[in-house]
Amino acid sequence: MSMGFLQLEVKRIIRARKFWITAVLFPTLLYLMQANLFSGKVVEGTGINYSEHLLGGIAAYGALFVALNVGTRVAIERSTGWQRQLRITPLSPTSYLTAKLATAMVVALPAITVVALTGALLQGVELPLGGWLQLVGGIWLGTLPFALLGVFIGQIATAESVQGLTSVSHMLLGVLGGALFPSVAFPEWLQRVSAVLPSYWLAKIGHSPFEGDSRLWLAVLVLAGWTVVLGAAVALRYLRDSARV
Repeated sequence: MSMGFLQLEVKRIIRARKFWITAVLFPTLLYLMQANLFSGKVVEGTGINYSEHLLGGIAAYGALFVALNVGTRVAIERSTGWQRQLRITPLSPTSYLTAKLATAMVVALPAITVVALTGALLQGVELPLGGWLQLVGGIWLGTLPFALLGVFIGQIATAESVQGLTSVSHMLLGVLGGALFPSVAFPEWLQRVSAVLPSYWLAKIGHSPFEGDSRLWLAVLVLAGWTVVLGAAVALRYLRDSARV
């Protein structure tokens, strides 16, 4: 991978004001509003309070929210012909795609970290050091399939439609996946639908330090499966686009 190209991508996003709003401010405010709204209440069927449960879920949502947004840049670069120009440079397709994924992973980390710090400092959430590392590190590593999904959306969307597709994906994954709201409150049939989505399992990783969830390894396996499937979809789509040049 070209480190120069990666540094350019990261700097371009970090310098944008929208990055700080979407990556840090939005999930943090969302967490504080909901944690205060349900202050002192326990999530039914979990034995943990809302401040803890929401911390894991919204940290996961903040990460996937930012990771999916990488598709916007990909769609714009396809529409303007920038991707075609890059194909005739020494930059390989692997380096291009890897840089996009790495950028999504880099910008996802602040979203997770700031929500975690907010829970600890403002909501009194307590975990041992290992629990915090599991929450932040686990969610961060589990963000990879969402970065791939963001790139894939950018590959199939136009510059005009990418924002709409990304917004729909945010809502479907956040709401139905149980990241924004506890999925245990869903009807039984909707809980089964929720368990199919990768965001459900990313939120499970966020909840695991509080619940001692024995399905943590299942969450890892499911997200690994989604990573393989979406990785193959991204690679095939890029090859298809390349064949058109």
